[in-house]
Amino acid sequence: MLPIRQGQVAIAAVCVVLGIMLAVQFRTTQDVKASVPYQRVEDLSQQLGKVEKERDALLSEVYALRNASRSETYTRELESVKMGAGLVPLQGPGVVVTIDDSKRPTKPGENPNLYLIHDDDILKVINELRAAGAEAISINGQRLVATSEIRCAGPTLSVNNARYSPPYEISVIGDQQTLESALKLRGGVIETLQFWGIQVTVKRQDLVKIPAYKGAFTFQYAKPAEEEAKK
Repeated sequence: MLPIRQGQVAIAAVCVVLGIMLAVQFRTTQDVKASVPYQRVEDLSQQLGKVEKERDALLSEVYALRNASRSETYTRELESVKMGAGLVPLQGPGVVVTIDDSKRPTKPGENPNLYLIHDDDILKVINELRAAGAEAISINGQRLVATSEIRCAGPTLSVNNARYSPPYEISVIGDQQTLESALKLRGGVIETLQFWGIQVTVKRQDLVKIPAYKGAFTFQYAKPAEEEAKK
């Protein structure tokens, strides 16, 4: 009977050891299973942090680009305003119109003033040029702006309070064909002036240079409108 008991004890011992081994293996498996989600969370957390940093960097770049774009837009608008106001020198294709008094001798009884250039003659030429899309105009180097005056001052012409004697050189930037055609219309301003012997030439130039306005702007009565100031 002793051998049988010893065999039972041995089997029991083996079962106990096997049970312990199974218990350890089960515990280990559970620990591994429990650690996998944790590691996944750690990985996701690291990836999230990385993505957030990239997002912040992109946002900073977007803000910088927006500010740069606004600055560039403001600069372009300011430059355009300066150009329109005549505060900067300009150059481009256009025409140069030269006007001089008539050299034709007056006949007895004729008014000699008919053969001389007057401010209204120059104004008619300027109006035709502006209607033809002139982007910038100067007379004998004087830039024409909104406040410019063109008037007779004795035998001379006053432009921006500066006096000039003929010939008068009108420099214009714009479409050459349109400007020249506007002046040379049949029955137009040039034909009328030439009828009295006034000498007028129109020359196209690929590069016309027009200086900036040299005077000052003063506003005694005008001020920005309230609705414009609020914008």
